[in-house]
Amino acid sequence: MAEARVTGIARRLSEAFEERFGALPAALVRAPGRVNLIGEHTDYNDGFVLPMAIDRAVWIALRPRSDRTVVVRALDYQQQTTFQLAALERGREVWAEYLKGVAWALQQSGLELRGWEGVLAGDVPRGAGLSSSAALELATARAFQVASAFPWEPVRMARLCQQAENRWVGMASGIMDQLISAGGRQGYALLIDCHSLATTAVPLPTATAVVVLDTGTRRGLVDSAYNERRAQCEEVARRFGVPALRDVTLEEFEAQAAELDELGRKRARHVISENARTREAAAAMKRGDAARLGELMNASHESLRKDFEVSSSALDAMVACARAQAGCLGARMTGAGFGGCAVALVQESAVADFSAGVAACYQRNSGRHPEVYVCRATSGAAVIG
Repeated sequence: MAEARVTGIARRLSEAFEERFGALPAALVRAPGRVNLIGEHTDYNDGFVLPMAIDRAVWIALRPRSDRTVVVRALDYQQQTTFQLAALERGREVWAEYLKGVAWALQQSGLELRGWEGVLAGDVPRGAGLSSSAALELATARAFQVASAFPWEPVRMARLCQQAENRWVGMASGIMDQLISAGGRQGYALLIDCHSLATTAVPLPTATAVVVLDTGTRRGLVDSAYNERRAQCEEVARRFGVPALRDVTLEEFEAQAAELDELGRKRARHVISENARTREAAAAMKRGDAARLGELMNASHESLRKDFEVSSSALDAMVACARAQAGCLGARMTGAGFGGCAVALVQESAVADFSAGVAACYQRNSGRHPEVYVCRATSGAAVIG
């Protein structure tokens, strides 16, 4: 089914490109979304995260131009944007700002860019906490790399795309989303140290599946409490006299917790304990301990719900429904929170019954129809053809 979906997207893009530009595209690039297994709101605290790139992506069919103009048709929005690389200006179409932001960041780094024309589409659900924005950024960076022939360096591209999101789009995201979209590895999750950007490929437990559960609720991330949470964490780090909360151990936190105000204590407890859980989860995966991984995912959700306060009634309902199904080893919200998706680790033999059961449970309890995605770990941003 996944292969058929990919083939369908590629065909759709090729046909749309030919219709719009009168020829077949010269190249096809893709960049995946991601689901974070554990390690939430730790990335901008220089901590540890454990995401995997998923088999849902943003795709761009393109052809280089001889000038410095970029023309892109977005099929999912039925809109087109045109901009000049020599005179980038902000506009009204949000999706187009990600493209311009990437162009701006690449040029700020000293890269010489050529223009291109393309058609883009994707199947990463938008606003669901699966990093559709990072997928769009990395696909755009890959398109510029094809058109301009500069070396593809995943970590550098991730950093530049993060700059685009932080400084052009205005979202204070950490590095996780861009780095996993740039450097994902098929069949593996990546343990990422968000301070050093060192990555370690971690195998998914055998006979298990990762299932993403879309609550059907959305949040506008730039307008949400994300930036507020980041500021709160930075304030607590200053109180500890360290650059970021990843530099505080659980023992140090417990020794000084009484000196913090209640809000700061809760925020810090989540981040510091989540870093410990994430590293333990990677160790559990390396030894094939799916049960322990599931327990850590459960604990992560409770910490996000109680201490970081970024869950929602819909996310809590979905997680409860998931945990009630046979074969579920663990479940938690994933992404920034306030809406979007949960993720579950499920015994492979139980996936079909689990998917049907959790969907029925959630619809019965919430009145909303959920989407259920059984996801495979895939590779990072690439030129497909």
